[in-house]
Amino acid sequence: MPSRNWDNTTGEQVFGIVRPCGHRLGAGMKAQWTAHLCGLCLALRADHGQFARVVTNYDGLLISVLTEAQSATPGDARRTAGPCPLRGMRTASVARGEGARLAAAVSLVLAAAKVRDHVADGDGLLAHRPVAAAARRVAVGWSRAGERTGAAVGFDTAVLVEAVDRQLDVEALAGPGTPLLHLTEPTETATAAAFAHTARLAGRPHNAAPLAEAGRLFGRLAHLLDAVEDRTVDAATGAWNPLTATGTGHAEARRLADDALHGIRLALRDVEFTDGRLTHLLLVHELRRSVDRAFGTTTCTHQGARPGGPIPADPAGSTYPPPGPGRHPHPSGPGGSPYPPTPGGGSWPGLPEPPRRSRGFLSGCAIGLGLCCTCQVCCANEFEGPWSGRKREGVCRDCDCDCSICDCDCCDCDCCDCDCDCCDCSCDC
Repeated sequence: MPSRNWDNTTGEQVFGIVRPCGHRLGAGMKAQWTAHLCGLCLALRADHGQFARVVTNYDGLLISVLTEAQSATPGDARRTAGPCPLRGMRTASVARGEGARLAAAVSLVLAAAKVRDHVADGDGLLAHRPVAAAARRVAVGWSRAGERTGAAVGFDTAVLVEAVDRQLDVEALAGPGTPLLHLTEPTETATAAAFAHTARLAGRPHNAAPLAEAGRLFGRLAHLLDAVEDRTVDAATGAWNPLTATGTGHAEARRLADDALHGIRLALRDVEFTDGRLTHLLLVHELRRSVDRAFGTTTCTHQGARPGGPIPADPAGSTYPPPGPGRHPHPSGPGGSPYPPTPGGGSWPGLPEPPRRSRGFLSGCAIGLGLCCTCQVCCANEFEGPWSGRKREGVCRDCDCDCSICDCDCCDCDCCDCDCDCCDCSCDC
């Protein structure tokens, strides 16, 4: 569900809060996850043309994952897709069917709402009337396309449109003291409806209630995490942010996020899955990591220090990492540069970067198409999001670490409270 500051939840090339790392998924789960991501992208292309693929997103594929996980024959709804630049010109087995089409419908309607939101705010090039008029036509086309596809799979997208309109109203009335959950309610309603409909598509209507609860809490998390990640930039640019508007502190936001995580885990226990391993991995383990990433608490070690996190000190008292393997030599001294290398270049994540100015809608589309054509979205270690300018990781980038140095907790061991076998790793706990 879009709100005024949702740069990375509707309208960003391959966006979303659940962004799993390939080395944690293992070969089997990564292949399944990629099948749903490509299935969503190809469903958008098949029903609505090439341009519609720009609304492909990580969170939308959860709809496809949930539908397949409840199906009587999971994995049967597959087809072999032809070579694609985003897969390094390789063929792949991709998901198809009603789950992928429902994910496409939801993605289109919410992306259309985001475009209308940008137009209303006059962001970037959209402050110019001709550009704004073109963007409105795109939004209308996406909204109608999403409505048609939703109707084809028995889903009424009016609940999403109504929630978007209500979101603008509740934000306009928000102020200090307004409960934060009052602002997240429209988002929760929209995601609850989408999650619940996967039970009907899979022929398991008894799953609708717990999935609606999981979807409601997922929508809350999506809204919260976006607000947390954007709070500093929004303050610098004067953009509206729900945490700032309501006076909600960091600790309270984290408490609400942790409560939502716990609620999602409990709700999923009441869902009858045929094969729920990928669902559990994404909505329990990876979603928790998304919360940690947003609040700057923990990270996978191969990805370096978390932005905004503490800068480690060496024994001599320096506030920078000590020289060692992997440090670039420094021409001015024998100790080496205090800055560790970062994937794809750029500054060290522990150091603050100046705020990035969001690009306009059309310029972001042009840059997004360039990223797709040059395979950076898929194969680059790191690239800048075409709209927000934030650093993103390539979908199929290679990891050079092994499981023993990551924070894997999805195996049957005494160091965690989960006894699932949803990944192919064997960490040394």
